[in-house]
Amino acid sequence: MQADTKTQLLDAAEAVARRRGFDGFSYADLATTVGIRKASIHYHFATKAALAEALMTRYHKMVGTELDRIAGQEPTAGRRLRALITFYRDATQNGQQLCLCVAFSPSRDSLPDSLDIQMSAYRQMIISWLENVFAQAASDGTVTYLTYATTEAPALLALLEGAQLAARTEQDAAAFDRATALMMGRLL
Repeated sequence: MQADTKTQLLDAAEAVARRRGFDGFSYADLATTVGIRKASIHYHFATKAALAEALMTRYHKMVGTELDRIAGQEPTAGRRLRALITFYRDATQNGQQLCLCVAFSPSRDSLPDSLDIQMSAYRQMIISWLENVFAQAASDGTVTYLTYATTEAPALLALLEGAQLAARTEQDAAAFDRATALMMGRLL
């Protein structure tokens, strides 16, 4: 079954934004990809800012669902962190793209303030999830050299975001693996 036009636009916009960033595409690009007139896009998203907000809302929900899936399937903190690292690695599509929040970051000056709030909420969701996982690690012993959950969580998120940038720069997921090797070695 073919997705509706709005979903097709979101899919196309996400794919190009994750490769080129928010400022790296136009409605003309989306019109060509989806096969509609550029003016028709404005029916679904009046402005590019509205499109960006819809993308971030959808992405936040998708990643939240993935975090819930990981928590439900992986019994130990070490395995949960390994699954999250793999999720971030897979998101690079072998170094060809970034997670949406990382891809939007360089364009912050051209994004609406409301998107800043959404991006902060997205990052806080992941940090809170990681704090809970690192707190679990203190109990189950599946992460070595553990410090404080409140310092480990933002450090790991920054590592994952930076590893994605390295992979994108080299256009090779091996750069992500090299950047995260030390952390992966801490997981039992």
